[in-house]
Amino acid sequence: MADLNVCVIIPTYNNDKTLSRVIDGVLIYTDQIIIVNDGSTDDTINILKKYSSLEQIHFKKNKGKGAALRAGFKKAIQKKYDFAITIDSDGQHYPDDIPIFIHELDKNDNILLIGSRNMTHESVPKNSSFGNKFSNFWYWIETGIKLTDTQSGYRLYPLDTISKINFYTNKFEFEIESIVKTAWRGVEVKNVPIKVLYDANERVSHFRPIVDFTRISILNTWLVLVAFLYIKPRDLVLELKQKGIKRFFNENILQSSDSPVKKSLSIALGIFVGISPLWGFQTIIVLALAAFLKLNKLISFTFSNISNPPMIPFIIYGSLKMGSWVLGTKNNIEYDNISADFNVLLSLKEYIVGSFVLAFLSSIIFGIIGFVYFKLMKNKSE
Repeated sequence: MADLNVCVIIPTYNNDKTLSRVIDGVLIYTDQIIIVNDGSTDDTINILKKYSSLEQIHFKKNKGKGAALRAGFKKAIQKKYDFAITIDSDGQHYPDDIPIFIHELDKNDNILLIGSRNMTHESVPKNSSFGNKFSNFWYWIETGIKLTDTQSGYRLYPLDTISKINFYTNKFEFEIESIVKTAWRGVEVKNVPIKVLYDANERVSHFRPIVDFTRISILNTWLVLVAFLYIKPRDLVLELKQKGIKRFFNENILQSSDSPVKKSLSIALGIFVGISPLWGFQTIIVLALAAFLKLNKLISFTFSNISNPPMIPFIIYGSLKMGSWVLGTKNNIEYDNISADFNVLLSLKEYIVGSFVLAFLSSIIFGIIGFVYFKLMKNKSE
């Protein structure tokens, strides 16, 4: 731990029954410990007097676990540590699992590690198991990374990355915000197996199901929007710039391990959403549908960009003509002035109907072409 410059942060709030045991367990491995007393009102303050040689931060009032962790990170960064292991003080974590984190860190220092608990253990409350599955799902949507445990407080954080991120939460939801934003910065986020103990006679939970679950849901909603409207498009653009269009197409689409059917369906989805009158929401819709339908998100997103600025006049004009034909109406809008003629608004009904019809037909055509192409390429490679 000394060689890798790792400290341990212990946030605590009214856990006087288990606090000493946790601190003593950590002291077996290191005395580089930062304890954050989050405004405890029990016997915590007297217990901590026995550990006066350790770095301590005391809040006068309870601010929340996120605030306690952020204060601990700030102090660790000031003391020039490179990494921080966080361990809860309620006794559910075993300090003798610390070597597991150190072993993984020794292999890769661009990493954030999360202890993965056995959530099927009989001592684990059912609501905790459900909450963890819920959190894992949204983390996957937001980052594309599948984890088995995203709620465990037993973690190892890369402090250099943490110091560069703007955080906005101070309660339990901070632990979600931190791992999502760290992943967005290109840091590997990985689970490591740990033991867990839920002793109802000792453990004090400060999680408020309604209030905290609502806060977490609001945060996840915001993170999903940012992921779909900025992070994923940003990453795609960066990859395109790095590889070039030809190499990107060859590696990410042609050489994808997905079957020709899955690739062609992904193309069809992208074309349908791209042509549909869903302006402003196409990115989030296509990525969400691709994830839900288990299609190739990258291919779907790429082809949804058929509605790029140069193509928009063609799409609007084609939609209007298709709508007029389907509804049996007439309009006098010509392609030459389609981008400037506000009379398009008078034909809104034709446009909406026509765009969905055009989107449906185009998705079928492009999907079939894609299937034939990918099937031929697969046969050729074999």
